[in-house]
This record gives sequence, structure tokens and C-alpha cells, in this order.
Amino acid sequence: MRLFHLATLSLFAPLFLTSPVLAFNPLHVQQLLSTGECSRCDLSGANLSNAYLIGADLTEANLKGANLKGANLEGADLSGANLKGANLTEAFLTNVDMRQTNLDGVNFAKATINDSNVYGASMNDLNISDATIFNTAIGVGGEDLEDYKGWP
Repeated sequence: MRLFHLATLSLFAPLFLTSPVLAFNPLHVQQLLSTGECSRCDLSGANLSNAYLIGADLTEANLKGANLKGANLEGADLSGANLKGANLTEAFLTNVDMRQTNLDGVNFAKATINDSNVYGASMNDLNISDATIFNTAIGVGGEDLEDYKGWP
């Protein structure tokens, strides 16, 4: 009987130990890369490393767990987007609109973030090690967002 239980457990263990798969829509990736517009798109888990996304419209897009390592997002609109757990290592973010964006668990290591609006964004468990941040209310311990004068 013990052998039966052990065999059954070994068959079903992979089902319980795997993480959920993030499934992006390949047509949305193609749309983003060809037009620079992908508002409300499903890009969860997509590999967008080193992508040239200057001025991209990603409002309310799902970028949960996406790989944006080394991506250029200068002037992009990420307002209302979900970037939970996304990798933005070495990404370039200048004049990016991230208002009301979910940035929980985002890896901004070695990223450059300048003059970006993060008003109302959720920023729990960020990795900002070796990041260059200027005129953007992201930092260890945070800032009083109500006192930040750079937002409308």
C-alpha cells in the first residue's frame, strides 16, 4: 500500500510544484513591436528584452512577469499597467508615465529612471540596486508623494 501511495504522489507532485505559466498573446507582442501601441494588451511573461519601445502606448497593459531587460522605454505611457514581477534590469526609462501602475516586485537593478511620473503607483519589494534615479519618486524608504512637486 505504501508503494502505491508513493507512486501516486510522484505522478501528481509536478502538478502541485509548478508555478502558473504566464501566457502572453503573440499577436499583441507583434502589434507592440510594429506599431508601438498596445493599450490593454496581454504581454504577461513576454520576452521584450532590449526592445526599442520609445513613446510606446502601454496604458493598462498586462506586463506581469515580462522580461524588459535593457529595453528603451523613453517617453512610454505605462499608466495603469501591471508590471508585477517584471524584469527591467538595465532598462532606460526617461519621461515615462507610470501613474497608477503596479510595480510590485519589479527588478530595476542598474536601470536608468529619469523624470518619470509614478504618482499612485504600487511599489512594494522593488529592486533598485545600482539604479540611477533622478527626479522620480522612487527610493529606499520612499518619499512623501503628496510633497512631490514634479506632478500635475
